Amino acid sequence: MILCLGTTPALQRTMRFKQFALDVVNRAVEVHDYASGKVINVARVVHQLGHPVVASGFLGGDSGRFMRADMDKTGIRHDFVTVNPPTRQCITLLDDSTKTSSELVEEAAEVEQSAWDRLDETLHRHLKQAAALVLTGSMTPNAPADFFTRCTAAANERKIPVILDTRGEPLKHALPQRPTVVKPNVSELAATVGREILTDADLRGAIILLVEQGAQWAIITRGPKPAIVSDGRSFWSVTTPAVPVLNTIGSGDAFTAGLAVELSRGQTLPDACRLAIACGAANAMTLWAGFVEPQKVRELQAKIQIAPW
Repeated sequence: MILCLGTTPALQRTMRFKQFALDVVNRAVEVHDYASGKVINVARVVHQLGHPVVASGFLGGDSGRFMRADMDKTGIRHDFVTVNPPTRQCITLLDDSTKTSSELVEEAAEVEQSAWDRLDETLHRHLKQAAALVLTGSMTPNAPADFFTRCTAAANERKIPVILDTRGEPLKHALPQRPTVVKPNVSELAATVGREILTDADLRGAIILLVEQGAQWAIITRGPKPAIVSDGRSFWSVTTPAVPVLNTIGSGDAFTAGLAVELSRGQTLPDACRLAIACGAANAMTLWAGFVEPQKVRELQAKIQIAPW
């Protein structure tokens, strides 16, 4: 089982328009409401790949109840801590005419401090059966700065691989616990190591520094450009196949899901990126964040190229 934990899920509304314009009435041709946010996106893709998963974090209010019902309907196993604030909502506007997407993101609310103790208990209960732990997303306001650090340490005690997909202080705090893999984009990497990244040499140096700070492996995502995978000594580039893109939102979460599935099976990190890249690309071919078609994933996986960098 893969345990996915994140504290800022969201009730997602995706609205598709033939053409979207500001300051006029826009009528959607399609609307879809569903449980989302990074932690649920990852869990859904793991589930769609046919792998056991449990999603956890915080949910509250009517929006949280809707999200629980949505996960129940789709068969995603979950164990969220109920909190007082309603779970936030995010709205994505898809414009068919320009092939673009715009996001309206509600910030997460602060939760009661007792909720963190309950989430910690939930984590330890499920780690007993977990084959991998995914820690993903931003933290709620005034969250314990070391929460992901403690989660990583708990997984390390059980020799469970940890994928840490966060940024800022939670990432910096957790690095000394040597998470199995971290996956910042280039700007997040630059902020973490405190260096400007303009060239490939800059990127290589920043990755080495990130590993020196504690990451066992780093995967640096670069949008449509090949992702870079490294343990600070060897470097690989992983090329994404060209696909017809409908919506790239959630592709990073789908990538994380594929990576978690392969690591839970004992796959080596560079080879695990084949499924990860295929999942990210397959997600971009759908309208909704955190959705893939397993058959399409299998077709794409066969096309992934990994080469020394």
